[in-house]
Amino acid sequence: MAFAVTGAFKAIENKSDIVGILILATLTGVAGGTIRDVVLGQFPNSLSDPAYVVITVASGVVIFFLYSHLKKHWDLFLKFDAIGLGVFAIIGSTFAYHIVGLNFLAILLAGMLTAVGGGILRDVFVNQVPIVFVKEFYASASFVGIVVFFFILYFGGELYSATISGIIITTTLRLVAIKYNWNLPRSKGTLD
Repeated sequence: MAFAVTGAFKAIENKSDIVGILILATLTGVAGGTIRDVVLGQFPNSLSDPAYVVITVASGVVIFFLYSHLKKHWDLFLKFDAIGLGVFAIIGSTFAYHIVGLNFLAILLAGMLTAVGGGILRDVFVNQVPIVFVKEFYASASFVGIVVFFFILYFGGELYSATISGIIITTTLRLVAIKYNWNLPRSKGTLD
């Protein structure tokens, strides 16, 4: 839902109609996990369980009707999005861990795809450079949380403690980045 809300907001800001809002909300909400499932050779959860799409569509409808009232609460949505980032990064990593085992690249790819894949596609669909590539300490927060998740498992920790630690670290980093407006450094020059 948190990711779907950001998709609906982005669609409205780009003057989309109701169909565009619902498509962008759904794409943002489920695309990352769907791509992860396909890459790992699994049938996508978003297709086998209609609840995923129902939640994203319902979120899009709510934002369509209440956008002007909810826009002033954008900071609250960012906090929920930070929680969603932490949860989805580690859900994706856990999914890969159960399928592939303790394989760092598989865990990292699955976690990152789940966490930021939908947002990247959202921005591409509205003809923008994905915000995670040019601004925001977002993908980096999920990266750090996934690395912590992996190393706890690697050094013999329990899956539960790795999961909770990864979620807390990712979410906390993202919330601190929002509060202090953290961004990664960018190149000062351009290539011609």
